Parts: sequence; structure tokens; C-alpha cells
Amino acid sequence: MTTQADPSTYIGGARREVRASSREGQPTKIVIAGRHFEAPASDVWEAISDPERIPRWFLPVTGDLREGGHYQLQGNAGGTIQRCEAPQLLAVTWEIFGATSWVEVELAEHDGGTRLELRHEQHIDPHWEQFGPGAVGVGWDLALLGMAIHLDTDAAVDPEGFQTWSTSPAGIEFVADCARGWQEADIDGGEDPELARRKGAQVEAFFTGAGGDGRSTGE
Repeated sequence: MTTQADPSTYIGGARREVRASSREGQPTKIVIAGRHFEAPASDVWEAISDPERIPRWFLPVTGDLREGGHYQLQGNAGGTIQRCEAPQLLAVTWEIFGATSWVEVELAEHDGGTRLELRHEQHIDPHWEQFGPGAVGVGWDLALLGMAIHLDTDAAVDPEGFQTWSTSPAGIEFVADCARGWQEADIDGGEDPELARRKGAQVEAFFTGAGGDGRSTGE
């Protein structure tokens, strides 16, 4: 069963943050995407960990899906499952385009539902210098929007319908707002405002079809 639910009705409530960090002595940036779901933590955990359910809102996944095993998302990233602590924490490496970054998803009960925080950490490489947090952040915004629809309807999100919406005026406005939101989070995280706005404009152009190579790895 798929759903044609209007994604526009699920927009709002996103939290975006950018932090500076380091790994093995090398500087990194952590892109943080947060969202509240009305569903219980057990349901959200199943949505992010069950290989039969993940494709209903994200992408088909294969592999040895347990701690220490390797996963592969169809047409996207693969990596190692580093931590799997039901129903609170899932941590994986995120390997794509010859680069490795790290993704953690943490769940907590909150206001009768579940607060999800996704943290995507990557090295400050030329790609980051050119595009900043929005290159992965907008992709995660779209993915979490799909999760919200799935959790609310208990149905699979229709990929074609979602793609049609994302290229409609309403969808383009949403991704542009997301790109600008990551731009502001970059500034709040200490980036030079002029540089953050330049990077944000390039990400917005990529996701809205105006050109560029944002090389999105979060959706």
C-alpha cells in the first residue's frame, strides 16, 4: 500500500544545527537534523532499523544488518553498523563517492511522542568548503519528511508521488527553505556569514534544479 498524502501538511518543526568537532586530530563538522514524531519510540525505532520497513519511507537496504555488519542503500551510501542499541541509538559509517562520514540517529521519548536527532559528521574537505551543511542537510530534511508521512499513515510513501511533489512549486519552496535554514545554522555555528550565504545559494540552486553539483548524500 502506498500513500499520496500531501507532504506540505507535514512541513514544520524541523531543528537544524551545525557544530565543529574533530576525529583523529582532523577537524570535522556535525550537521544535526531534529524532528518530533507523534509515534512512540518503539515505532520510530522499527522504521529506522527494520529492513522491510526502511524502503517504505527511504530506500531499499541490503546486507548483514546487525552491529558490526555491513549495509548498502540502493543507489546511495553503504557502510558499517557501528552501534545498534534498541530503541535509542543507531550509528553507522556513511561511505559514498569515495568518502567516509558518520551518521548517528538517537531517539528519546518526548511530549507523548518521540524526538529524533540525526547527526551527520564529516571532514572539512573541498566539498564542504564549497557547499556547506545543506548538501547533506536538505537530503535528510526530505528523508525525515518521508518518515513523518509514513509514521502518520502507516503506509509506504509513493516514490513517484513524492518526487512529483518535490519538483512542484510547493516542493521547490520547501527545499529552498531548507537550504536557507541550513545556511542560517551554518552562520549560528560560527561560519562567516558571507561565505555561508554563498554556499547556501549553491545548495539551493542544486536542489531546486537551477544547476550546481551539490552531490547530496543524505537522501
